Amino acid sequence: MAGGWARDGAVNEQIEASIKDELARLKARKGPQGESLMYCADCEEPIPEARRKALPGVKLCIDCASDVQSQHQARGGINRRGSKDSQLK
Repeated sequence: MAGGWARDGAVNEQIEASIKDELARLKARKGPQGESLMYCADCEEPIPEARRKALPGVKLCIDCASDVQSQHQARGGINRRGSKDSQLK
């Protein structure tokens, strides 16, 4: 079920390529490393021992980490299709 000049299966290949690229990007992202801090780098509150053991190299307490995560915007996907409808955003 290809649209326009695309060959059959091209849309599925593009979707699978997008998923593969995003998974590779997520796997390449580095998490916390090294020795955990005893106190949060932002608010200087103690970081619970369970959190330090679960995430080696953690620098922020749970509250500060959730504040940082809520500030990040969702990343938009890549338009591989190039149809007119998808370019009219």
